[in-house]
Amino acid sequence: MHTSLLSSLRPGWTEAQAADFVAQKAAERGCSLSFATIATVRGEILHNHGREAICGKDDSFLLDAGAETPTGYAGDLSTTFPVGKRFEPRKAALYAVLLRMFKAATEQLAPGRPFLEAHLAAAFALALGFKDLGLMRGQPEDAVASGACALFFPHGLGHMIGLDVHDMEGLGEDAVGYGGKPRSTQFGLKSLRLAKALKPGMVHSVEPGIYFIPGLIDRWEAEAKFLDFIDYAALEKWRGCGGMRIEEDWLVLSRGARRLGPALDKSQAALETARGSQ
Repeated sequence: MHTSLLSSLRPGWTEAQAADFVAQKAAERGCSLSFATIATVRGEILHNHGREAICGKDDSFLLDAGAETPTGYAGDLSTTFPVGKRFEPRKAALYAVLLRMFKAATEQLAPGRPFLEAHLAAAFALALGFKDLGLMRGQPEDAVASGACALFFPHGLGHMIGLDVHDMEGLGEDAVGYGGKPRSTQFGLKSLRLAKALKPGMVHSVEPGIYFIPGLIDRWEAEAKFLDFIDYAALEKWRGCGGMRIEEDWLVLSRGARRLGPALDKSQAALETARGSQ
């Protein structure tokens, strides 16, 4: 589903055409969709199911889609790629930060280690990368602790996966993801659905993201929030960068963890090579 769309989508497609294309790829393998597909050039809308936008060559496209087999097993994956042959320069810089967030998070996956630590590692990588880009300032550790990073990363790093992707949440996110421990009330961190220590056999998603949400930016700037960490003047030039996300499914082992399914090279070079072949 993901690799086919990566090589097939063209500027001028509607989001609806992309979503239909993905559904057809699942059907060709005798599968259904495991959840409502997110197929959009408006990635800053976290659960965007509107599909009327037309894909422009300078846009980045976010696909969050999974298939469910006839036996009930399902996946949950996200890929972000340029609609044109390459990422627009600012989006390329952001995608490099996103890759570092993903790497930092997956390096934390091990039995006995709280998933919260993986989330914080991703947030730290964002703060460090955004400081290099001139969008954030101050100490990255303090920016993470304060919650300032949630302006750009307002959701949790991932969630437990049951037989039907999100069915674990039907038991209650706190019961499943926190094991009776208190949940943070901090904006962004309170949306983390899995925080408890990992155990062998657990399956979960890892899905860091970067988002530029105009309404949220305007609200925080009007409230003068986190001025020690966020450079709102510099941020003005980046407002239209939308949103991007990488997501894979991981299995916790007795030592470490491993990705489920074959690897898809999501480096900028690999994505742009695939797009350049269109």
